Amino acid sequence: MAISIVMPALEMAQETGKLLSWLKKEGEKVTKGDLLLEIETDKAVVEIEAPGDGILAGVTAHEGDVIPVGQTIAWLVLPGENPPAQAAPTVPSARATSTVGRAVEAVPVAPEQAPAAAPRISPKARRLAKELGLDISRLRGTGPEGAITTEDVQSAADSRESSAAPAAAPASEVEPLSQIARLMAERTTQSWTSVPHFFVVREVDCTELVAAQKRLAPAIEQARDVRLTITDLLVALVARVLAKHPQINASWTREGIRLHPDINISVAMAVKEGVVGAVIRNAHTAELGEIAVQRRDLSERARANRLRPADISGGTFTISNLGMYQVDAFSAIITPPQSATLAVGSIVDRVVPVEGKPGIRPVMILTLSSDHRVVDGARAAEFMKDLSEALSRPGERLG
Repeated sequence: MAISIVMPALEMAQETGKLLSWLKKEGEKVTKGDLLLEIETDKAVVEIEAPGDGILAGVTAHEGDVIPVGQTIAWLVLPGENPPAQAAPTVPSARATSTVGRAVEAVPVAPEQAPAAAPRISPKARRLAKELGLDISRLRGTGPEGAITTEDVQSAADSRESSAAPAAAPASEVEPLSQIARLMAERTTQSWTSVPHFFVVREVDCTELVAAQKRLAPAIEQARDVRLTITDLLVALVARVLAKHPQINASWTREGIRLHPDINISVAMAVKEGVVGAVIRNAHTAELGEIAVQRRDLSERARANRLRPADISGGTFTISNLGMYQVDAFSAIITPPQSATLAVGSIVDRVVPVEGKPGIRPVMILTLSSDHRVVDGARAAEFMKDLSEALSRPGERLG
């Protein structure tokens, strides 16, 4: 029996995916689990595995095509089997049907009197059009059956801005956006305008954290051949503190607040096209060396554009560390449906009070961004207090 290959949905808000390349040729034998194709989403370039065994046939999508989620783009068939014929789009009938199922003739209407049909548009594209002040009745859709997509809305907005520029102004260079960059811009805009952010800032003494890294790094490097970083320690300690604060490891839904049983830390990683959130799963129970290995493997795959769908899905809390760029402090935008993101600054020596006297200590500034629908100020402050204590005395949490 033929198995359909469809453009997958890797997240709730995804409408389309861009096909970058086929990793198997048409007519080639494929085994379940083989890497089959590469697609680009708003988060990353990901590799998709074959859902079953068969011969790749009936390929209808090519490199560079932007394809609606759920659309069949190829088939896996048995030897000698032909791929199923693609279903033709449904053509509206010239006859209408009454409430009891009786067919009646449609009444002809003069073209100038025919009411204009409402344009087909996704809820996400409708919201973006409203934010940009665009009349959707004037937009031309390029999606299935002429549906208006977010790309159509953004393209119309870009054209409007270009046409509004003074005629005498010199032509400016426009750098085309990748699918990742464009959709990341849409997602951050949606988050910032729809999620009620608030921020809690805490300065942490990192004397013991730095000492723990120096003390634990040699054994982990010898046992696992990986360098232990401050980010690895942060992932382990944040996850263990989250276990005491389930409200922070939660999501907002229309039905209520969903508390996640697992603690999967999404680590923001810079790649060529933007930023990707790679997920370290069950970080609250993982050993420090295991976290370091996961972080290294994910960052290597992210730089090589070889992330898999499982690498970027299922995160329940995000850590964004810009300390390596000598950033003192910053505020991060929440990644829905998560309820919080921790922004981490660099560790720098500062003059601080030590037993009533001025002293120099390595200090780091943390900023927690929270969704006020899920987390109130008191809960955010309690979490930051416990996290500060864990970072100040990491040995008590890590053993």
